[in-house]
Amino acid sequence: MRDFTLITYKKLVQTFIANGYSFQTQQEYIKKNNARLVLLRHDVDLKPENAYTIAKIEKKLGIQASYYFRIVDERFDETIIKQIAEMGHEIGYHYDDLSLCNGNYDAAIKHFEHHLNKFKKLYPVKTICMHGSPLSKWDNRDLWKKYDYKDFGIIAEPYFDVDFNEVFYLTDTGRRWDGDNFSVRDKVNQKDGLEKELKFRSTMDIINAAKSELLPDKIMITTHPQRWDDRFMPWAKELVWQNVKNVIKKWVYVKR
Repeated sequence: MRDFTLITYKKLVQTFIANGYSFQTQQEYIKKNNARLVLLRHDVDLKPENAYTIAKIEKKLGIQASYYFRIVDERFDETIIKQIAEMGHEIGYHYDDLSLCNGNYDAAIKHFEHHLNKFKKLYPVKTICMHGSPLSKWDNRDLWKKYDYKDFGIIAEPYFDVDFNEVFYLTDTGRRWDGDNFSVRDKVNQKDGLEKELKFRSTMDIINAAKSELLPDKIMITTHPQRWDDRFMPWAKELVWQNVKNVIKKWVYVKR
């Protein structure tokens, strides 16, 4: 089975459902989290149409997820954002204002508020999540060293408000599930030894682990929808381009 297809993604979700996991949005988790859950997060860096397709799959399976959209260029597709929200999914802001403002904190917070208000016209945003901006020297999370996102009606940012000693983190950064070497900022402090004991290369590895009851009760899964496609040409293009990006990101990481 080809990895990073919609068929594979659907099988992943179905496996968790069959093994007794509930699915919660970030907002739901902060208010009250279930005993056995998957926090399903989608960072929409590119191709919002792919996010829409995944949202429809989740809707048919009876689950909700959190979708974090960027504000730049074609990523901010108002029609798709509204459609995904109408399916019952959560919408959040995938912010990179500090990077966009080249480290100018005062300009960045003004940009953040302006951009957040654009989202709030479409959806009552309560959670946000940073964009890694791997080629920038600025970590967008550092904006909150000077300001407080709660002053803007935001109740959570996953990198600050999820206890990753309690919640096992899985991300497809680098178009693989063991892409630590290719991730500049999409990393968390996991419970001692847990990330080494549960290391997965492919989606099927995760599926098999879920079937075998090897996974913790609380999990966050982060995907980037542009990576998931059944069509061969877009799938292959993403594969090649991601391999190129991994080399660049690894070089950037070493330089830092």
